[in-house]
Formats: sequence, structure tokens, C-alpha cells
Amino acid sequence: MHTVLNHPLVSHRVTLMRDHETPPKLFRELVNEITTFLAYEALKDIRVKQIDVETPVAKTKGLKVDEPRIILVPILRAGMGMLDAMLHVLPYAKVGVLGMQRNEETAEPVPYYAKVPPAKDGEELALVIDPMLATGGSACDAVMQLKKLGYKRIKFLSLISAPEGIAKFEREHPDVPVYTSARDERLNSHFYIVPGLGDAGDRIFGTL
Repeated sequence: MHTVLNHPLVSHRVTLMRDHETPPKLFRELVNEITTFLAYEALKDIRVKQIDVETPVAKTKGLKVDEPRIILVPILRAGMGMLDAMLHVLPYAKVGVLGMQRNEETAEPVPYYAKVPPAKDGEELALVIDPMLATGGSACDAVMQLKKLGYKRIKFLSLISAPEGIAKFEREHPDVPVYTSARDERLNSHFYIVPGLGDAGDRIFGTL
């Protein structure tokens, strides 16, 4: 299952983010803003509990988030560009990281680093973040690593997704929902998303 954000405020920011003339500072700001919208959508079903609260006027009931164990898992390096926004929304979350490098000839992911605490009882909520869901290789591998660590509640958040990547992900992990701000046309012969926005990592970190 995948959800594409369909909102003018999101589309406006995606358009600015695609523009090749958008400088790194603005690009990072747009990534943060869009990530916040993605977080709001992905966390609509977050667990809550009812509590008593007293306002300056009266006593009432309110809802409080009841997810004490949330872990954010950016895929290095581009996923780090989404981390600040996620921590702004979930300041109490833990952070694990998965390092993967794409083989430019085969487009297959090559894992090179993993620092994620194992799940204790499967009740933890893991949010995997990576700006681009292109072939789906890195996303699928990341989720598989989390499942091997005992995580059962997993969601994947991306800025731009290709239909090929979404299809592969849904075949391999039909139980993990995907949230994205744009579903693009296709992959080109170099496995880049079209129209896409180029290399998200290079644009975030200014290493063009």
C-alpha cells in the first residue's frame, strides 16, 4: 500500500525542489517542510491515550501520544536530510542508521554500515526515511534488515518515488506502507527517477 500526498502546499514545494536552479540551502528547507507533511500523514494512526487536563478555565479530556518506542532509520547518506524534520515532529524518538551505496552498474544496494538497536518485543514503530524510492533495492533491503532485528511495525517515507520502486517494494513488503510526496513517471536507463530531482544526496549536501 502506498499513499501519495495530494495537497497544493506539497505540490508547490515539490515543484521548487525539482528546479535545478534551487540552491542547497533552499533545497534543504524544502526537504524539511515536505518531510513534516509526510510525517503528519504517516502518523495519523499513531497510538494515543486519553488523559485528564486542566485548562485555565476548566477540566477536560485530551489525547496524548502513547508511542514510547519510536525509532527513525535514515538510509545514509541522503536520508539524513530528512532526519531533522522527523526529530522536530518526534523529539523523543531514537535514531538508528543504515548505510547503503548503490552499485552504479547494477543499481543494486551495497550495505556498508548498520547501527540499529534490535526490537525488544515487536511493538516498536520504525520509520525508514530516504528521499528517493527509485529501483526499490535500498528500501527493500533496509526493511528486511529491520525485520531480521525483530521490527514488526514499519513504515517507509520518501520524497519522490518511481512506479518501478513502488511495485518492487509492495511485492517484497506488502505489509509496510509507503508514504511519498510524488509518484513520478519512470526510471531512465541509468536508474534515475524521471522527471525526479537529480541526486538528492548531492543536492542536500551541496556536492554537485
